[in-house]
Amino acid sequence: MNTIQWDADTLLKISGSYWESFTLHAAVKLGIFTIIGDEQLTIDEIAGRINGSKRGVAMLLNALTAMGILHRQDNRYANTPTGLLYLSKNSDEYLGHIIMHHHHLVDSWSQLDQAVKTGAPVGVRASFSEEGFRESFLMGMYNIARNLASRVVDAIDLSRSRHLLDLGGGTGTYAIYFCLRNPHLRATVFDLPSSEPFARRMIERFGLKDRINFVPGDYVEENIPGSYDVAWLSQILHAEDPDECRKIINKTVSVLRGGGLIIVHDFLLDDTMDGPLRPALFSLNMLVGTAGGKSYSEGEITEMLADAGVCDVRRIPFQSPGDSGIILGYVQELREA
Repeated sequence: MNTIQWDADTLLKISGSYWESFTLHAAVKLGIFTIIGDEQLTIDEIAGRINGSKRGVAMLLNALTAMGILHRQDNRYANTPTGLLYLSKNSDEYLGHIIMHHHHLVDSWSQLDQAVKTGAPVGVRASFSEEGFRESFLMGMYNIARNLASRVVDAIDLSRSRHLLDLGGGTGTYAIYFCLRNPHLRATVFDLPSSEPFARRMIERFGLKDRINFVPGDYVEENIPGSYDVAWLSQILHAEDPDECRKIINKTVSVLRGGGLIIVHDFLLDDTMDGPLRPALFSLNMLVGTAGGKSYSEGEITEMLADAGVCDVRRIPFQSPGDSGIILGYVQELREA
């Protein structure tokens, strides 16, 4: 339930909240936090390193300081611990990719009224967009998945599984963490060819080349190759309309061995469809960017799985900061892939 006390001040704060968002986007795009690093720099020094206007740089730095992301002392600017940890490219916790992905969505969101009137997208899906946007999307998904993966893999018992399918797995983040958590497990990432360089780089970084392979393909248009004990479908169904979701689930079930496990991880709406807030807003993100995608409710996903012959379908106890959830079920033992 939304407990915000709505009044004029709250409405105006939300209406203008993009000012802070754009300030953060600009700073990440210009590399401000990376440039400062662990130094204390003046306006002149920072302006010189980005070849920028001293007037403009001063205003940006002061706004970031007012937001509490930078610290200023004796006319020198330094990163806060948060800025250094999450916004410097030199940190393993860098979140700049997902922030730039959010930035690239701005044009579409600015035309939300048009999308609402027509029911049609006003932007291009990130997975099919130009190279720079796609890199931000893929690495942004890595940013998000990396923050969730350790909790996800602890919530799911794969002790009886030997081969995992990471469908639409992008950079293979979840395949990587499932394999790290389960030394007996190997995995296959099946996704668009444009994802392959990013996935192979990540797989190699974690030293898992001998246990995780990447198979290029389009799971919407093509059949899924191979045979598996478990399939992981993370944040892919929301990009498709209900009919396509059913086809994807049916394809996935067809490559699972008897007793195999199918796991869906996605933003999940209540069955009333009007909450939680994050999945409800994410539905609008799918409206502006896809022809038929949306956030689905727990009941809708459960029904799709049951219709595909999946048994013992249930939502497991798992809650993420973005209100994503996990629903899983089993293919009947007598079935052979």
